[in-house]
Amino acid sequence: MSGRQFGQFVSLRPQLPRATRLLRRSFTAGANRSNSSRWASSAAIAAVSISGLVYAMTSQKPVKFDARSLAELDERTKREKGIDESSPMRLRMEQFIREQQKAIVFELEKLDGKSFREDTWTREKGGGGISCVLQEGNVFEKAGVNISVVYGTLPKPAIAKMRVNHKNLAEADEVDFYALGLSMVLHPYNPMAPTVHLNYRYFETMRPDGTSQAWWFGGGSDLTPSYLFDEDAVHFHKTLKDTCDKHNKEYYPKFKKWCDEYFCNTHRGEARGIGGIFFDDLDESVADADNTFAFIQDCLKSFLPSYLPIMERRKDMPFTAKEKEWQQVRRGRYVEFNLVHDRGTAFGLSVPGSRVESILMSLPLTASWRYMYEPEPRSREQRLVEVLKNPKDWV
Repeated sequence: MSGRQFGQFVSLRPQLPRATRLLRRSFTAGANRSNSSRWASSAAIAAVSISGLVYAMTSQKPVKFDARSLAELDERTKREKGIDESSPMRLRMEQFIREQQKAIVFELEKLDGKSFREDTWTREKGGGGISCVLQEGNVFEKAGVNISVVYGTLPKPAIAKMRVNHKNLAEADEVDFYALGLSMVLHPYNPMAPTVHLNYRYFETMRPDGTSQAWWFGGGSDLTPSYLFDEDAVHFHKTLKDTCDKHNKEYYPKFKKWCDEYFCNTHRGEARGIGGIFFDDLDESVADADNTFAFIQDCLKSFLPSYLPIMERRKDMPFTAKEKEWQQVRRGRYVEFNLVHDRGTAFGLSVPGSRVESILMSLPLTASWRYMYEPEPRSREQRLVEVLKNPKDWV
């Protein structure tokens, strides 16, 4: 199991040895934002990470914590000290993605006019998540904005594979880890409006005393239209490029290429969509933690300005039954990638006790597979296929 696989796994629910507690509520687009403290309090149930340097007061040797006690220690630290710029990176990242989940859901509810359902789940050994899902809305046929926090232990074979990309990861029989991420997929009704996917995540391993050993960030965002509008592709990619260029001008071309290569239905010889950016394993060999975190923050904050203007232009456009049929075919290709090629989905479904509903949140509500279906020559549908077979530079 590679570091990249674990990066993908943060969007999935961890193994649950017992039944979990499930809390449900709905967001409302007009909700009073002063409720944020109450929301954060309930969200903290799902938070797990390790903070502080904890040593025995009566011994020179560090205390050995297991995953559950480390999670409890971190919860206490957050309650008693709060989170600021001096807090461990894992706590700062967790606080940030919780804030962004609220902001994104709020704006999407304003766009759609209907509320998301929220499911908050917890894990006995520490961890959990918040799944916000909207089905059969006015604009979105299905939309999900999920947070997952995983706290557990890596076995020796997993450590050996992860050391290929992370030499600073200690050789040991087992290593405790902390992982979290925000994952989102939006499937609009209108075939003129594109599907979008986003995921930003953080992974950290710990020493026996609970201090940080190795860390890295991963993530990206990509667009999957059924009908290609060049101005939309340019806008989406330019927003991402401008964000990347603020930090490193090598980021966008490198991460754009990585995205084109990863999100590819190799069995059909075509990309899933028109790309965006994708990256993994950003650690101290690339930049220090604070600078990388600043990059992640800017990327996630760029989502709404990259996507909402496109939706405002496309969500109410007229379309025909034939164009809706083409959207269903393209969604079938989306499903193929997620179930056949996506490493995070495959890994999550292989873990006993995983929360399948959260894992499969990315799948559309409807899709179709038509035997030997081919678009007409020189049609808009055919042009999309040509671009998917030969990814192009949009900016």
